[in-house]
Amino acid sequence: MPTSSTRPIAARAWGKRLVFLGTAAAILLGIFGATTHNPVLMRRPEQIASAFDATVLEAAGKIDREFRADWEQQGLRPAPEAPWHTIARRISLGMVGNGLSLEEYRSLEKIPEDQRVGWWTEYLLKDRRWADQFAERFARATVGTSEGPFLIFRRRKYVDWLADRFEENMPYDQIASRILSARGSWTDSPEVNFLTATMDENNDNKPDAVRLAGRTSRAFLAMRIDCLQCHNDYLGNVQFPTESAAQSSDPKESLRTGQQADFHQLAAYFGTIRMDNPFSGLKEEQGQAYRTKYLNSQEETDVVASVPFEPEWFGGQQSNRKGLAAWVTRPGNRAFARATVNRVWAILAGRPLVQPIDDIPAQGPYPPGLEALADDFIEHGYDLKRLVRVIIATGVYRIDSQWSQGDSSQTEQIDETYEKAWAVFPMSQLRPEQMAAAVHQACRLKTIDASSSILSQLELYGGVNDFTKAYGSRGEDEFFEQSVTIPQRLLMMNGQFLSERIDNNPIMNAATRIAGLARDDQTAVTTAFLSTLNRPATAQELEVFTQRLEGKRAEARSRELGNLFWVLLNSSEFQWNH
Repeated sequence: MPTSSTRPIAARAWGKRLVFLGTAAAILLGIFGATTHNPVLMRRPEQIASAFDATVLEAAGKIDREFRADWEQQGLRPAPEAPWHTIARRISLGMVGNGLSLEEYRSLEKIPEDQRVGWWTEYLLKDRRWADQFAERFARATVGTSEGPFLIFRRRKYVDWLADRFEENMPYDQIASRILSARGSWTDSPEVNFLTATMDENNDNKPDAVRLAGRTSRAFLAMRIDCLQCHNDYLGNVQFPTESAAQSSDPKESLRTGQQADFHQLAAYFGTIRMDNPFSGLKEEQGQAYRTKYLNSQEETDVVASVPFEPEWFGGQQSNRKGLAAWVTRPGNRAFARATVNRVWAILAGRPLVQPIDDIPAQGPYPPGLEALADDFIEHGYDLKRLVRVIIATGVYRIDSQWSQGDSSQTEQIDETYEKAWAVFPMSQLRPEQMAAAVHQACRLKTIDASSSILSQLELYGGVNDFTKAYGSRGEDEFFEQSVTIPQRLLMMNGQFLSERIDNNPIMNAATRIAGLARDDQTAVTTAFLSTLNRPATAQELEVFTQRLEGKRAEARSRELGNLFWVLLNSSEFQWNH
């Protein structure tokens, strides 16, 4: 019979057992929920629109007609529409930076197939992750990837500010205007970090006007005019519309070659900004002119702020940054709309319509779709969410990257011409941070989003950062195709980042959890394919991999599922957007 002194000990032991059993039950329920067809996401399906509205479909149809006319002219037969799960993976990679979680895939399966693409797009547009993803992509174009001077620059605050504006769907022309005309402290007015990102201690407490002119022209106008900093454009690479461009039918008469003064007159808008102390932030310095020494000149010259084309678009504020912002975002300045459309297309598809992304010719020629998208973007008040919907609604975005292997009518030699014309979806390598996020999400059964625990979100954030540092970031040139190096391949094959996520871990890792709870070998293999490649396994794949699992139990079974995950995560199918 237990004594009174042993009762508290026994009670504590039973309490520990109950806590353990409760934790184990919660884990089992979580695993079972993710591996069955009853997932739970942040929002119920009935809360999400399942189709695009008529005006979006009309705009998408116009773009498709332009592409079809171009294919016909080139004699190209386009590929068929991709399977729904391939399109859903593209959307996820573009909007949140990784593939679908198993939980998300199961949720999409419950939606009628013809509604899944529209539903998934609308779901993600209500998810904070898309705003964070787009904010990071736009931040790379406007402030770069460096953390900059710590005491006067907070990149994280700038990205968060952008994400907040994207989430609330502030028109992009208003966002750009606030960035270009920002004043005050980089903490109270985070948009001012666009300016302070270029400051250094040796520049007399002033932002770098030259760097700001280059970033303004590239990020907001998609014009590379950096070469004009030192000399006139002798090679004719930089062209600006003339004042008579709208009335001229001759392309030669509608353009002029860039001059050195064009660049420095743009830089002059930023040359009068000063910060006397960190607490009051940036302000305009009265009575101070921007000065530079032009080529073949012996002395510096005072430069009056001006724009490289269409100065008549100004109202009465030509010489200050508010005037510059109004000029950049004016509806008639189609360069602003083209630059935005090209960047959003690149984010969603992995490749821009015009390459390089920040160098669109002033007077064309333009690829199919670009001008139609710019028109729609301007007409609908620079609505980024609508722009996303229109692009995804097009048949061009949904086209397959290959013909079906069983299509005997396909006799053409598919080459780079097809990809350049978007007659097949052009495959692109996942960016390093996409690769890391996609691997991490594939190895977790539950979706990592705003509803996840803070530990799950921190684990994702830290893992992506560590992997990207080891793998190598593309920096600001993230949409420029680069070959994968041998060290990068070895990092994926043998690195700690992947091994930690496929090793035997029944609490965290999807491979171990699937191995322990899948009702049979075929279910285990199918679930692994859905988690990683976001598609069902083919009959041949099922046969091969179920044979490897046959008869294995406990740790041996978990290890074999981990090997399967390793194979799938190191495949080209996983590591490319297609």
